[in-house]
Amino acid sequence: MNNLEIEQIPSVFESNNAELRFVSKDFINGLKITHNNIDYIVGNLALNEGVSPHRNINSAPDELDYNLLLKAGLLIGSQKLGNPITVTTGFPFSTYQLYKNDAKSNIAKEHMIEFDSSTFSNGSKRKTMVEVDIANVMPEVVGCALALRKQNVASGNFFMVSLGYGTFEAIVSTADGGLVQRSAISTYGLRYAINLMQVELSKNYYLDLKNEHQLDTAFRNSFIFLNRKRVDLKELKKLVLKQYYDDIVSPALRKAFDDSDFSKASKMFLAGGGAFYEDLVEYFKLEFDGIVDVVVPENAAYLAAIGYCYNSLASNGGDESRAVGIDIGNATTVIASFSKDIKI
Repeated sequence: MNNLEIEQIPSVFESNNAELRFVSKDFINGLKITHNNIDYIVGNLALNEGVSPHRNINSAPDELDYNLLLKAGLLIGSQKLGNPITVTTGFPFSTYQLYKNDAKSNIAKEHMIEFDSSTFSNGSKRKTMVEVDIANVMPEVVGCALALRKQNVASGNFFMVSLGYGTFEAIVSTADGGLVQRSAISTYGLRYAINLMQVELSKNYYLDLKNEHQLDTAFRNSFIFLNRKRVDLKELKKLVLKQYYDDIVSPALRKAFDDSDFSKASKMFLAGGGAFYEDLVEYFKLEFDGIVDVVVPENAAYLAAIGYCYNSLASNGGDESRAVGIDIGNATTVIASFSKDIKI
């Protein structure tokens, strides 16, 4: 199972009826999908050609943005694997029980997806059928823990922490692959820190209607251009991450994990985009110094999708050629599969 592959697109979209020809280098960067007779540019194409690309936070399975990103994920997965495919996706603990049944029924069926291939080729609008024979839904943080176990990165009992854009989650993952339900937490994600940054910036700068994704990008890059001037965000970023950790993360962890948990587990794994913020990781290490080892595993940002893919593999009887994991994240949508054959 060394041929695991990852594809990702920004989780943004915008309606666009313009003729866009040869504006992207390939299929994944040129996603233009028709939904309910309206054309939408999705992912990197939305960032390059859109005016204000966006998506909602933790949207429901029946909402427009979820369906567009699901179609994009299915399209990418099916073009690599063919039909039928087995799909696993997930939700935060806070919405998992609410959305899981609707999501499964929405995914496990035949999907006729229309897209415009002229964005990257001499083609035109095309329709392709994506057949999903089995659909699974699981909590995101459980998917992260599953990925670590399947890739032999972790075993026994350990703490699993997911630092996502919309949601911060944590569990104690037990040796049998289950979890301690009492330990499960789900609260504000990195969006909290980015909103703090926005408030501070607005005191001194006109933000020129910057949307959420643009501010998230600026936060990750540690700089932003405002009124044609480059504004360094390193110190402000460090400040708001500290405030986020002190106000949200640390109190939630203290409430969820008790001494009995620390006596059984000696490692804490960090996943999600937040695992790449060195300052945030350092705050974890300072709080848990001498208690547990804080580890940022390889592919930390993709662990949920990887875990979903392994779950699809288990549910379809071990057929790698049909297993797909789709993490419809608030910042990035990630598609994981085992095939290397791209057909488009």
